Amino acid sequence: MTPNKPRAGRRGRVRGALVGLTALSLVAAGCGSGEPADESGPVTLSVAVWNLAGTPEFQAVFDAFEAANPDVTVQPVDILAADYPTKVTTMLAGGDTTDVITMKNVIDYARYAGRGQLADVTDLAKGKENGDLAGLDAFDQEGKYFALPYRQDFWLLYYNKKMFDEAGVAHPENMTWDQYADTAKKLTKEADGKKVYGTYHHTWRSVVHAIAAAQNDGDQITGDFEFFADQYEMALDLQKSGAALDFGSATSQQASYRTMFETGATAMLPMGTWYTAGILAAKKKGDSAVEWGIAPMPQRPGASGVTTFGSPTAFAVNKNAKHTETARKFVEFAAGVEGAKAITKVGVLPALQTDEITKLYASLEGMPSGEQTTKALSPDKTVLEMPVSEHTADVDTILKEEHDLIMVGEKSVEEGIRTMRDRVKKVID
Repeated sequence: MTPNKPRAGRRGRVRGALVGLTALSLVAAGCGSGEPADESGPVTLSVAVWNLAGTPEFQAVFDAFEAANPDVTVQPVDILAADYPTKVTTMLAGGDTTDVITMKNVIDYARYAGRGQLADVTDLAKGKENGDLAGLDAFDQEGKYFALPYRQDFWLLYYNKKMFDEAGVAHPENMTWDQYADTAKKLTKEADGKKVYGTYHHTWRSVVHAIAAAQNDGDQITGDFEFFADQYEMALDLQKSGAALDFGSATSQQASYRTMFETGATAMLPMGTWYTAGILAAKKKGDSAVEWGIAPMPQRPGASGVTTFGSPTAFAVNKNAKHTETARKFVEFAAGVEGAKAITKVGVLPALQTDEITKLYASLEGMPSGEQTTKALSPDKTVLEMPVSEHTADVDTILKEEHDLIMVGEKSVEEGIRTMRDRVKKVID
């Protein structure tokens, strides 16, 4: 469900007509028309997104942009989240004319920018209003920019307050990973004939790799991955003890981290700040009764301050866009003050931060409050989830493949890390 009802009339009819369309049919419809469209009158701006119904920020920024530009109707090209990178790659390679492409991560961005498939927006990136955009550096391609971040996420710890209280366990504060693991085991139980896990680790490799790299000053490109070992041992021990759903089951069941947390199937959940918007919406609609809080990500013993990892999300103008000027206007708007306010209101942290926006976010109905919330939302250091280089895409594929094998027990931690190193060295040497 979207947070706001669409206006009646032209916009409602356009969006209603999209319900029965697939992303593939939209891709086909966008190819081959060749000439830029007239932008002197009403414009229908197409924007590629994923999981529109479950990602309230998209609707929020679309509504705000349409309100500021009455002659523009935003037409979402809605793609399944799991299919998004593949579909967008196919779209851009085929000359699709969708105007704006959401950059889900910097790995894909680097690939598309390197292939010359995105329009240069360096002038917008260097504009005064966008000068302090968090995450902007990640889109620097030798002094040029082909996307602007509108959102800056980082990882923290979500937890179920009621489960902690019922178990007589103190709410998480400045936990180390060892304390986190011990807490997860204490909170694991059977309730109403169902297993309740102390924590849930989603199947993304970042749950192990990115946090290990961030907190050990490790580099996920060089091929020296020994710093993954401690995080793997902790994650595997949680699986073995039954305090976390095992990786194989999570994968085969296509487990949803939202369902796990919002239904009370897990007491803790390391996850990105984007989830705040989802849980606020679920609570507002009455779809979840979870009493939730947030705390900083657990840290290595002896750590000073809070170090976590994150990644910006951006909008880019397709090099073959039908409405280039309107697309540029949208990208600039989303990364600016009004775009930031729009997504803040639905619980999403914008890339552009001001005192006004920070206060707006903290005052949202249903947001946890208190010292730990403030600390969780103000980490001392946020490291990019995956470094950007010419080898990033290939290395990412290798790391994911070997990660899966370690997590299902087909390789030991030592063997998996050794294989990662050997395979990656062949790519980068």
